[in-house]
Amino acid sequence: MLNFELFLIILVSYLFGSIPFGLLLTKFFLKKDIREIGSGNIGATNVLRAGNKILGYSTLVLDILKAVLPILYIKFFMNDYLYISALSIFIGHVFPIWLKFKGGKGVATYLGVVLALSFNLALVFSVSWLIVFSLTKYSSLSSILGSLNVFLFSFFSDKILSDFIFFIFFIIVVFTHRENILRLKNKTETKIKF
Repeated sequence: MLNFELFLIILVSYLFGSIPFGLLLTKFFLKKDIREIGSGNIGATNVLRAGNKILGYSTLVLDILKAVLPILYIKFFMNDYLYISALSIFIGHVFPIWLKFKGGKGVATYLGVVLALSFNLALVFSVSWLIVFSLTKYSSLSSILGSLNVFLFSFFSDKILSDFIFFIFFIIVVFTHRENILRLKNKTETKIKF
């Protein structure tokens, strides 16, 4: 039976992850609904498409921090629940209750999760992302291959649970980018300029 402490950690982690910073920032500063701009996504990449780089980068930083801060707290005080908290935060971002479970693609929050769990794996993701992006200018492809590399690197560690978690993260990243994958296949995906 689910104990109350575990339930509370899952709930609070999910609620942290579900804060839609992209939507909040664009509504407050631009008086626009980010869901009606570009791809309709609430993440940093689409906020950049709204034409405001400061808000785009602010969304990126806040989406990272909403994962890093609670995970670090769990890491130091309730380490047994570390991976369940990390997964709950990520799911909260991708499927936020406030937006009828239609959230962001999870990349910035994923980076925050990985950064809080393992600096080395965060470095793997960041370097992979930058290399693929510098070659292709596709944020979506960079994110998919970056999360795949994190899983592959974790696979060669001796922690079976972390392998499983990073595999789940990878599958969710692929799921949230399913439309991008189709556009990449059809050569209609939009290149990003930072």
